[in-house]
This record gives sequence, C-alpha cells and structure tokens, in this order.
Amino acid sequence: MTYIFFVLFISLDICFDGLICSPANSVCILIILLLVSVDIISAIEFDKSGDHLATGDRGGRVVLFERTDSGDSASRRELERQDYPVARHPEFRYRTEFQSHEPEFDYLKSLEIEEKINKIKWCQTTNNALFLLSTNDKTIKYWKVTGQDLNHVARCRRVYAHAHDYHINSISNNSDGETFISADDLRINLWNLEISNQSFNIVDVKPANMEDLTEVITCAEFHPTHCNTLAYSSSKGTIRLIDLRQSALCDNHAKLFEEHDAPGSRSFFTEIIASVSDIKFARDGRHILSRDYMTLKLWDLNMDSGPVATFQVHEYLRPKLCDLYENDSIFDKFECCLSGDGLRVATGSYSNLFRVFGCAPGSTEASTLEASRNPMRHQVSNPARPTRTLTSLTRAVRRGGENTSVEANGNSYDLSTKLLHLAWHPTENSIACAAANSLYMYYA
Repeated sequence: MTYIFFVLFISLDICFDGLICSPANSVCILIILLLVSVDIISAIEFDKSGDHLATGDRGGRVVLFERTDSGDSASRRELERQDYPVARHPEFRYRTEFQSHEPEFDYLKSLEIEEKINKIKWCQTTNNALFLLSTNDKTIKYWKVTGQDLNHVARCRRVYAHAHDYHINSISNNSDGETFISADDLRINLWNLEISNQSFNIVDVKPANMEDLTEVITCAEFHPTHCNTLAYSSSKGTIRLIDLRQSALCDNHAKLFEEHDAPGSRSFFTEIIASVSDIKFARDGRHILSRDYMTLKLWDLNMDSGPVATFQVHEYLRPKLCDLYENDSIFDKFECCLSGDGLRVATGSYSNLFRVFGCAPGSTEASTLEASRNPMRHQVSNPARPTRTLTSLTRAVRRGGENTSVEANGNSYDLSTKLLHLAWHPTENSIACAAANSLYMYYA
C-alpha cells in the first residue's frame, strides 16, 4: 500500500534572517524559542465521523479542522469499488481555535501546573454543535463549539477539577454518551458529563505505604461498545480489563494481559522498556493495541496468554539503551493507533518517522514513513516469523525489524526529533501525525 503525503497545517514559521546578535536580540531569540515551544503539538484526535480533527499544543490551545470534501465520500467509495483512480486526497480546513488551559500555580503544593494539553476526546454531536473534552495535568474541561463558516464560538460548559493528586495521563468517553473516565498515576475516576463537582474513584492502586509502590497506571480507555468495560495499562507492561458491574471499587481485574520474559533475558532496562505508554481498542472491541518503548503488541480479549502479534518499531536502538537512559529518551511516551477496519496499526519513532504494519492474517506489510515537507519512504519487507501457535486465530508473528546496518551503524536516527502523537481516520486509510509544531496527513 502506498501512502501519499500532504501538509495539512504548519502552526508557526519563523525566519532568523538578518537577526544581529546583541543583548537585546538575545531576549528576542529567547522569546522566539519559547513561542516555538508552546506551539509544539501534544494531542491529536479525530471525531467518530472523521469529519473533524482536533489538535492541542503545549501552549494550552485547541485547534479544530473540518473536512471539506466529505460530501464526495459516497461517490469516492463507489469509484474505488469500480477500480477507477481517485486522485483527490482528503481535504481539511482550519475551523477555529481557542485557549483551553492557562498556566496555574498550586500554592498548597508549591507546584506549577503547565497549560499543555495532554489529551483531547470528542463527545457526541448535538444540534450541529461540537462537544469535546480537553485536559492538562490537573483540570479537565468540557467545550461546546457552535457557529458556521469562520464565525465559531467555543464556550466552556464544565470544569472538572481537584480530583487528581497526580498528573492526568488519560481521559476516555464511555459509549453511553453520559460518562467518562480520567486517570492519573495511581487512580481512575468516573465522571458524569453534567456533574463537575463529583466523581467516583473506581480504581486505586496507591499502597498504604508509598515505599511499597511497584507500578503506576500509564493509560486507560473505555471499551468502544460495552459501557461497563474498560482497560488500563501499567508501568510493568501489563493491561488489566475491568468490569464496572463487579463492584464499585474495581480492585480486582476481570482479565490480565501480560507477556512473560524469557528466562535469563532480564536486564536493568527490562522493566523500563516494558512500560506501556498507550493502549487503543480496535473499533470492533475484540482487540487491544499497546505500545511500549520498543514494540507494538496486539492482544485478543479472548486470549490472555500473550499477544497475538508483536511488531518491532526501532529494534536498532536496543544496543543504545544505556545512552537512551542517560539522556532520558528511554522515557519517551509514544502513542499508537489502529485503522478503522482493524487491518493496520501505526506508531511513531525518532527522526520524525512513523511505522505502519499490516496485522491481517498472513500480512507482512511494514512501512516506514517520515513526517516532513520532503518525506521519504522506506519499504521494509521482512518475512513473518511465527513465534507461537493459536487455535482460533492465525499464528502470532513478530515483524518489522529494520535494516539495522544502516540505522545503527549509520547513526541516521535523531533523538531530538520524535513523532509521539498520531491518529488514524476512523473510516479511511488516512493518518494525521504531529512533528513538533507541524501537523501532517498521509493517505493511501
């Protein structure tokens, strides 16, 4: 499958030509660098229809885009069925932006709270109005966006605050359209969209003595169709599936998904790189995709003995783990996503690269693409190597090893440019991804 690239949005272009170095201009350079920093995109999310795209940045802003060629989608699909070439790519235009969060200071804890948007989630659309949730480290806000053409107004309807002692890493909408969850390192809270002053603690992993703490919550997400089911991942590489019908406080999980290390393979870095940075349910609710530092793993909810497929993302970095630990790159949190049909998965890497893998039975697809104005494409085609046999599914495969002689020995990777955030269109083969302060889109 060939992916075609186009630049959707570049938030800030700065030219330093003609700038003379002086004490006064040093301040100007500092201000410019700060501006660039706050423009770095920190969250991307398509709505369920795929007609709207939202991004959040480190400056606390949310920018909305809307699709302009959606009226042609039916004819496009018909032409594709008839094997006619369709040249037009998905077209999105800027709709509006608003300041979602401002920097704050917690005087009780002497803690500065960044305005950076950690997550954005779309809610159900009502009467042509758009609704979405956005969160920084401490506060979640519920927004309503109304208007036509370029006359849009964003109003904050609810503020959900003072419920988390630790940084919020996840928010997720329930399929019932009425509730959502928020998760930090040690707790998961359940909220009603219409009640902002009360939440229910449904998961609490905080030990009586913090010295006994061995793992933290890294991500949480509701099942796409079962309103009573959610999953959360941990820093130990496990994924727990819980059923809200079992008890008010879900101390016990319904299922535990983990992959055991081979005997003698453990090292100082084993637990660090096993930490799950992101999980996503497949649209059908049958599978969960997880991302740890080195791999993508696909799990079947009906089989908790191990992943059905493992994809190597940047195996050439394994000999460099000591260096990655020293410069803190080993703690980078990469996101992952699945295509709407569940046949492909994607995640980011360094040098503004992202990888796309086919996960259909028998597929050996493994592509590497660059988020850049001058993109390049590396085609990786490694034969699948079966690692275990299943009864009801295809054999689990481990794929995606790059050309390590080029990547490792050539030192062509750049740890300062990393593609952490990306999202797959819910119905089409289009991927939106963020590289620094630029938003790119690929489509197949």
